[in-house]
Amino acid sequence: MSKVIVLTGAGGVLCSTLAKALAKEGHKIAVLDLRIEAAIKVADEINADGGVAIGVEANVLEKDSLVAAKLVINEKLGACDILVNGAGGNHPLGTTSNPFLEVADLENTTEGFKTFFDLDPNGIEFTFNLNFIGTLLPTQVFATDMVGKKGCSVLNISSMNAFTPLTKIPAYSGAKAAVSNFTQWLAVHFSKVGIRVNALAPGFFLTDQNRTLLTNADGSLTPRGNTIIEQTPMGRYGEPEDLISTTLWLCDDASSFVTGVVVPIDGGFSAFSGV
Repeated sequence: MSKVIVLTGAGGVLCSTLAKALAKEGHKIAVLDLRIEAAIKVADEINADGGVAIGVEANVLEKDSLVAAKLVINEKLGACDILVNGAGGNHPLGTTSNPFLEVADLENTTEGFKTFFDLDPNGIEFTFNLNFIGTLLPTQVFATDMVGKKGCSVLNISSMNAFTPLTKIPAYSGAKAAVSNFTQWLAVHFSKVGIRVNALAPGFFLTDQNRTLLTNADGSLTPRGNTIIEQTPMGRYGEPEDLISTTLWLCDDASSFVTGVVVPIDGGFSAFSGV
């Protein structure tokens, strides 16, 4: 049965792939993104392929913006049945330059060099807000359509960082840990009103946000990129399509007794001790 599915951050690489896959299942898709051009582009591609989609501008950190988007979606597609919270990201001001602190680092005056002691609270706050508040607010707005209905669910996007934090990115790691914790809390909170809440925990996928950290201009891997591949037993980065099957399962009634889970999609990264 066709459902109305709202995806935030759906102008990006990963969630646009999920939006297209869900549309092919016959669902009506609302593509939300801060960049309206990106949202419309994805929606146009879905419609050109025979699906039903609209692109809507929305800021996941502004409740008024989300409420306005919901009005458009309710009018054009109907009430929201499933929400995919895909908006997220990191900020360079919440990132250290090196993975480990060395005594010499405290004397490093190179422009832009940051140790733990130089982390900017504004960058940390931005990252936490985008990932956690940017999951909470859309859920507050769109889950009101789901209360008391059958077949409704929320799918959050967590990360491998939520299980074991990566070096250099404490803000992002902490924010994604909050998303995983919130997923479990909300699954219990919503359990009596028929709304399931789960999350994906992607491993390493090349996106616009991390490409420069993991690959060089010529396409070869950076030292950090090589380390990731060495720690991923399957020996490769994930492809956006690797997220599709788990997404379809968690959005389908076939997983009607599944709630509060955070599913790793990581090529074995979380299972590998490194030895």
